[in-house]
Amino acid sequence: MLRIALSLLLVVMSVPALAALKCEVDLQYGLVVNKRHIRITEDAHTHYQINDAKQLIVRGEWIELDEKQEALLHELASGIHYAVPKVIILASEGVDLAISTVDHVYVGLIGSDNDNYERLQKALWRVREKVKGKFIRANENFYIGPRSLEDVDEIMDPELEREIEGALNTSIGGILSAIGGLSSEGDSSIEKRMEELSRRLETMGAEIERRIAPQANTLRKKAEWFCNEMTRLDRIEEELRATVPALKPYDLIVTGNAKASK
Repeated sequence: MLRIALSLLLVVMSVPALAALKCEVDLQYGLVVNKRHIRITEDAHTHYQINDAKQLIVRGEWIELDEKQEALLHELASGIHYAVPKVIILASEGVDLAISTVDHVYVGLIGSDNDNYERLQKALWRVREKVKGKFIRANENFYIGPRSLEDVDEIMDPELEREIEGALNTSIGGILSAIGGLSSEGDSSIEKRMEELSRRLETMGAEIERRIAPQANTLRKKAEWFCNEMTRLDRIEEELRATVPALKPYDLIVTGNAKASK
């Protein structure tokens, strides 16, 4: 999960503790959760619904369960009720941290008094909106869109990447061109400017790592818990689908090799 929220951050700076996290979990359908209901949806249609963690309705038909199936349904529903609100908060916190860090790096190196900064702001706003559009809280309802837990490539489409890279490269290129134009001042002047830029980069890198490390580590721990919990719920779901024919067509949670094959 953390890959969605923090991969943008990892593009800008390497944080080994975060880069080591690998979470092979995804959802095949939309998931709507509130205190009483869980709905598994696709294109605004509900495939099945769980009421009060004990009643199963598939395509509008109530499904009678035996004692073991009821226990599995209750365990699956309880886990989803607990995990979904937390992962929506995690996604919001993660993307906000990533975007604020990108903004901080840009302003620290280049400044905000230029047209490219406005372009960068628009691109980052679109990234935030795309992430938060797939992880929604509306009053008592929590919603996660289908395939929302995939790699950041699903969030940052090529157009957004070009906007962000263009804003950064244009401004950084201007700095490098300015440095190159100092050749008339002599090699010693260029060397001094390069040393100054290098010190600035090192100082900023250390300051950013110090500033974000506590938040990033906290998010990583939450993400690890979520990945482990969703893997556990996937096993419960598979056991339930194996014994309830009406659920067989609907594989909500996919993990590991099963995810790669979809």
